[in-house]
Amino acid sequence: MTPRDVNTLPSPAIRPSRSDEIDIMTGIINAAAEAYRGVIPPDRWHEPYMPEAELLSEIEAGVRFVCCEIDDAVVGVMGIQTVRNVDLIRHAYTLPGYQGRGVGSALIAHLRERTERPVLVGTWAAATWAVRFYERHGFRLVPEDLKPLLLRTYWRIPERQIETSVVLTTPQLSREDGVRLVENSQQRG
Repeated sequence: MTPRDVNTLPSPAIRPSRSDEIDIMTGIINAAAEAYRGVIPPDRWHEPYMPEAELLSEIEAGVRFVCCEIDDAVVGVMGIQTVRNVDLIRHAYTLPGYQGRGVGSALIAHLRERTERPVLVGTWAAATWAVRFYERHGFRLVPEDLKPLLLRTYWRIPERQIETSVVLTTPQLSREDGVRLVENSQQRG
């Protein structure tokens, strides 16, 4: 299949992922994650970037994936995970030949339409293209001093990843809003 501009096609089909697509999903994630090679800290890069077992573990932990299909082929994936009182965008990847053609935009719009909670996304600070993508879709970087609190509250990641990541949210959070969000999450259990 040859990549085409999705703007010339009927809207891409967004649907829940299926259990028989794990290999397709890891293929997309690992192909797209090649963009991180040499950009993120070398101690955070590994190959494959996401093994199948890790993807299955994420699904078991509650990440719900949707896929974007064009011409009956899956070309993008994105997950959402409810954690306490927020939803996290997780593992957003588009096949390289389809990047910049609306696939990620269709996926994130689909997920955002289905939640009323605050939505947070964590990504590598050095992945400036990812930060710009989320900003184009209404997300805003949180204050640097709020980032560690949010990452430690809503994600399970190593300290090194906390040091090298950013958090974006919608709606935008001030430091006070973020602290209040975390306090409310702890009251709910």
